[in-house]
Amino acid sequence: MFTRLFSLIGLFFVLVVGAVSVAQAPTPPAAVAPVEPTPFPPPAQQPAAPPVETAPPVIVNPPIMNASPELAPAPVVTAPPAPAPALAVPTPMPPAKPETAEDKLPAKQLFSRVALPSLGHAMAIGYYPRGCLQGGVPLPVTGPTWQVMHLERNRNWGHPSLVKFLEKFAPLAAKATGWKGILVGDMAQPRGGPLPFGHMSHQIGLDVDIWFMPMPDRVLSKDERQNISAINLVSDDWKHLNPKTWTLQHIAFIKTAAEQPDVERVLVNAAIKQELCRVEDKKDNSWMSKVRPWYGHHDHIHVRLKCPADSPNCRKQPPVPGDDSCSAKSLEYWFSDKVLHPKPKPPGPPAKPITLADLPPACKNVLDAPAKPTDKASAE
Repeated sequence: MFTRLFSLIGLFFVLVVGAVSVAQAPTPPAAVAPVEPTPFPPPAQQPAAPPVETAPPVIVNPPIMNASPELAPAPVVTAPPAPAPALAVPTPMPPAKPETAEDKLPAKQLFSRVALPSLGHAMAIGYYPRGCLQGGVPLPVTGPTWQVMHLERNRNWGHPSLVKFLEKFAPLAAKATGWKGILVGDMAQPRGGPLPFGHMSHQIGLDVDIWFMPMPDRVLSKDERQNISAINLVSDDWKHLNPKTWTLQHIAFIKTAAEQPDVERVLVNAAIKQELCRVEDKKDNSWMSKVRPWYGHHDHIHVRLKCPADSPNCRKQPPVPGDDSCSAKSLEYWFSDKVLHPKPKPPGPPAKPITLADLPPACKNVLDAPAKPTDKASAE
């Protein structure tokens, strides 16, 4: 009986285990239709970004053209520089002032119509035949031993050193010659610059013409000063002196001027220079090297002073040679036919006049500067 019971239990156990095994066995997949995933909404349309422009590479030391490959250096490629930051656009400058009609006029017209000197420290500007005068001062037209001629020209102006020279020279010349004094011709205009007639120099206030005529023992009137002419010391052939007008006092007159330390040149006619060389031969005549022959100057001496220390823009004249310039070779040119009897020039267009652009830039400021107050009574 127990044996049957155990058999039944065993059979029951076998049945249970089999049922469990069948329940856990994999079931073959059934044919199922594929399920598509739910689509996400499309992204919002964005504007296409512009293409980024890149700077081309910078090539340093490009290869040499027409060179053999082994000699041509390989190009060196560097990275393009970083773009510069944006800069603000600067405010445009005002346009330059247009050239006026006055700027195109000859400089001699512009300077000759100015009646008074400019403000500013007195300075000689430029070169003797190409410059102007700042802060000019007048030589009084009548002094103890001088009188100014041709007052209508308004040319009794100069650098202070020229006025001081004349105030010192006049009594020295009167003493050396026995004259009452000297007659002063042209100096400079109130602001220097080119003169409308008469001279190429006399522009920077350091030149003065002094007549060979002695000053009379009375004060000349304005009419007399305008109409009296200087005397000519040279003969009609322009090779000798006129014995009717030439005197030994003229030698003393010229010598006194040339001996002054601040004098650069004393210009005279070649016939006068020739006579000085004859009279002063074998004498101690160091002053003679300053006396130079030049065209004209038969009725006056032209005295030129050195550039003053207070005028840095004054251009110095080359120093005179060390000799007395009395050699025949030095003088023969002045007595040649091309000097004494020059051939007339063929007709042609007139020479271009000097304009402000031809003068030192400072001369435009001198011309445009306000007038310096001047004691008119002392200048007349």
